[in-house]
Amino acid sequence: MNDLLFVYGTLLNDYNKYGVYLRDNSRFYSQATVKGKLYDIGEYPGAVLCDECDLIYGVILQMDDPGATLGLLDIYEGFGASQPQPNEFIRVQAEAQTTSGPVECWIYLYNLPTCGLILIENGRYIK
Repeated sequence: MNDLLFVYGTLLNDYNKYGVYLRDNSRFYSQATVKGKLYDIGEYPGAVLCDECDLIYGVILQMDDPGATLGLLDIYEGFGASQPQPNEFIRVQAEAQTTSGPVECWIYLYNLPTCGLILIENGRYIK
């Protein structure tokens, strides 16, 4: 299983218990970007991939135990068959760009309509 995860939102915050878990159970791999649009959903952001779009900025973390970590993060992100359908977020593998070149990694993407959401034009979520 791929052990790399691109993180761009609340999981980077020190106050988020899932973010703390992620930091305790992974290590920094690289700064990175993905092509897409980043939306402010209120309490958190949502990313949508798009080849012709601007960049979303984040970091890639290398997870110590990807199965356990992704299982816990799936609950936090509301992803999976046991979660309300359609899932607000989905987990997919995508290509992120690092200074060393492209890297395939997991990413949680927003899975609902974006009409009416505020676009974060600079591609960086800071709250």
